Amino acid sequence: MSGSLESPEASLPPPPRYGGGAVADVLSSAAGALGVPGYRDVLGLPSAQRYVVVLVDGLGLEQLRARSGYAPLLRRAPLTAELDAAFPTTTAASLACLGTGLPVGVHGLTGYDSYSPELGEAVNMLGNWDPRVDPLAWQPEPTVLEAAEAAGVDAVTVSRKKFRRSALTAAALRGGRFVGADTTHARVRAALENLKPGRRGLMYFYWDDLDKTGHQLGWESAEWNEHLEELDSTLRRLIAGVPPETTVLLTADHGMVDVPVSGRVDVSSIPGLLDGVSTTAGEPRCLQLHVGPATDNEQRQETQTALMAAWRKEYGSAVHVATREQLLAGGWFGDPRSLRPEVPARIGDVLVLPAHEDLAFHDLSRIGLGTLGTVGQHGGLTRQEAVVPLMDLTGA
Repeated sequence: MSGSLESPEASLPPPPRYGGGAVADVLSSAAGALGVPGYRDVLGLPSAQRYVVVLVDGLGLEQLRARSGYAPLLRRAPLTAELDAAFPTTTAASLACLGTGLPVGVHGLTGYDSYSPELGEAVNMLGNWDPRVDPLAWQPEPTVLEAAEAAGVDAVTVSRKKFRRSALTAAALRGGRFVGADTTHARVRAALENLKPGRRGLMYFYWDDLDKTGHQLGWESAEWNEHLEELDSTLRRLIAGVPPETTVLLTADHGMVDVPVSGRVDVSSIPGLLDGVSTTAGEPRCLQLHVGPATDNEQRQETQTALMAAWRKEYGSAVHVATREQLLAGGWFGDPRSLRPEVPARIGDVLVLPAHEDLAFHDLSRIGLGTLGTVGQHGGLTRQEAVVPLMDLTGA
């Protein structure tokens, strides 16, 4: 992979193809194929009266290819496209892209933890959403499901019951009917009961078991293989029962790498790496450094330069280091001309990403020891994290 931003030192892979080859385009393309105003089928999906979009948390294309022997249905299913995850390659950012059809620089969920300029601290975008942050104010743009519902399409979400009232659902996946189901059999039954023949339909079906197992034990574990087998058998039951003129699509929010214990680094213990930093945000595979209050922009830029030099001195080519401005100009958060004004300040002044699979940067001064036990991680730029499948399961 190659590419560059404003300087050769900031060399990075190409940014996500928002609007023509990213996870942000899946639900919105299905809406476009159903005739929902304001959306286009940029992915060229097969014609159908109903679309079921199955989002498998943590199923990168490289993981699927490496373990396809455990998933005979997925091995046979046509690969419609190799899609880019959002940047950073993390659940909150990618699910918000999927749910809104918008790039990260518009929807504003900029990482596992995003920085709130109003509160002056990092706030979580998943299960520990800060109650002081209104999800509708944080992400006010319309969602695909809202637009589909307004256009007379039967819009449905099938997911775990606990996500019905989650802040992430409210921010990025609101709209239509929410059907809560926890077990695998219950989720399939709920999906089939809510696909209505003779009516246009758009269903979002969420599966999180693989991601949880990957974080705890690694995607190369035997337990991960078992969950992939269970996913495959569940999807067979699903496509066997859908009504005619229904297309079932599978995609994912990100992939994953297994980071060895030796590569899980406490950056707060290394002199110089956090000098001038008021707080960190993001995640260990995409650490975002927010500098302290500066009297002027020149001082801020000096701190950015010093931080980048410190990280390059410590890690050399093992890391990608870039400023917020370089990433914004390079299109990593979407078209620079279309960013929502509130979003850039939520992004770190400097972002640090491991260039390889065996590193993760933990700021234990902020997040505590718990994350050091995480095996499978994501957020970075490797193909294992950043490339996800789009598959037509009914084509299998």
